[in-house]
Amino acid sequence: MAGNPSNQYLKIKKRHPDLLNALEALGKATKQEGPLDEKSAQLIQLAAAAAIRSEGAVHSHTKRALEAGASAEEIRHTLILLTSTLGFPCVMAALSWADEKIETFQSTDPDWEV
Repeated sequence: MAGNPSNQYLKIKKRHPDLLNALEALGKATKQEGPLDEKSAQLIQLAAAAAIRSEGAVHSHTKRALEAGASAEEIRHTLILLTSTLGFPCVMAALSWADEKIETFQSTDPDWEV
């Protein structure tokens, strides 16, 4: 897992190391199966996280997308594109979750542009 995993992720990994190692290996294998770059993969996974209304996954994939070089504008556009599919309230929730991570990312790297 890239970056600093959440405390909850670390707790589960400590309790179930074989399971989490297998999940991490699956994630790595799926990314190696095709031509998409890391940024594109993270934006797709961000969209899926929004679709299932998972705040934690939106946080995680927003952070990972930023680390992979996505701009705040690309992240927000990824979510806005879902409006006609998921509905306005769901997209607004996902945008608020993404903005939390974007603001945190910016505060740790003052030279980064929002």
